Amino acid sequence: MQFTYKTKGTCSQAISLEIEGDVVRNIRFLGGCDGNLKSIASLVDGMTVSGIEEKLSGIQCGMKYTSCGDQLAKAVRAAYEAWQEENTGSVKG
Repeated sequence: MQFTYKTKGTCSQAISLEIEGDVVRNIRFLGGCDGNLKSIASLVDGMTVSGIEEKLSGIQCGMKYTSCGDQLAKAVRAAYEAWQEENTGSVKG
């Protein structure tokens, strides 16, 4: 399933990704630090939602309350919940 998440509080504007079950692939950031975000996307490609959350949740960028990595963790959780709803009719935590 293709999913797009509008980021909040970061230089990047959106994150697009594909999710199948809890596995995330083909992550693309719109805006932000191109090389760094391509690196993050490459490193987490094929990981599970919980694995990405474990590595990236809570990371801050400078004085900001969030970062592109933290926003990616939020994006994969939202994508997983949307995937579950589409495929099972319910959302499971």
